[in-house]
Amino acid sequence: MTIQLARYWRRAALYAVVVLVYLFILTPVIFIGWISFFSNEIISFPPEGYTLRWFSNVWQQRVFARGFMMSLQVAFIAMLIGVSLGTLASIALVRYRFPGRETINMLLLSPLIVPGIVAGTALYIFYIEIDNYMEWRLQATLEGLVLAHVMLTIPWTVRLITASLVGIDRSVEDAAMNLGANRWTTFRRVTFPMMRAGLVAAALFSFITSFENLELTLLLVGPGRTTLPIAILQYLEFKVDPTIAAVSFIQIVLIGALMLITDCFVKLSRVV
Repeated sequence: MTIQLARYWRRAALYAVVVLVYLFILTPVIFIGWISFFSNEIISFPPEGYTLRWFSNVWQQRVFARGFMMSLQVAFIAMLIGVSLGTLASIALVRYRFPGRETINMLLLSPLIVPGIVAGTALYIFYIEIDNYMEWRLQATLEGLVLAHVMLTIPWTVRLITASLVGIDRSVEDAAMNLGANRWTTFRRVTFPMMRAGLVAAALFSFITSFENLELTLLLVGPGRTTLPIAILQYLEFKVDPTIAAVSFIQIVLIGALMLITDCFVKLSRVV
């Protein structure tokens, strides 16, 4: 009886710790959602009342609409390019052995450990040098911003696609080739469907990483090319009201819904 009681208390303590950890992680999201309904313009506790007018104010601010469309455009293009290049790199790293393989792998994953402000500064200086020597202007352009965001998406793609490829049973591919399928047919009919979860996860995380990025983007945007995170930062220079909480809460809901819908068709837990 004593042993069972001890196991019960250990299990209860474990559950309590898990609940506290989840509360710690979700507390900022809960407070952002709560503040977005405050009726008072100056954020204070307790609130004077609740209203939905801050959500309508988000749509009335054209800078947020333009920023959302710019972020959506950049994230989508960067996702397509990054996932395509990262998938090819992952196949080469997993399926082939060649000199410098580990070095290339570390190089492709290095943007994950480089601070965004450092990478943004380096890219800005690099773009200036390209403009000076080749007269090819990339700073403050859509092309330069997309190239920078591709750099952010490739590490996620390589990491997730590599994990997906490592988990594929090579005997299934060998069986397809023994039955007469060539390499391209084997990849299209066997390998590609088996790595679908990794591809979807890579596309999803690449899109979110690009859409939410602030530090790298801050040094590379130009007039009329403001992304949503920078639009939020600029709004905070003049006003501090629940509109910021409302637009942030909308972002959280959209991204959360996107992840839930994706997980219904492809189980992200398999590769993440």
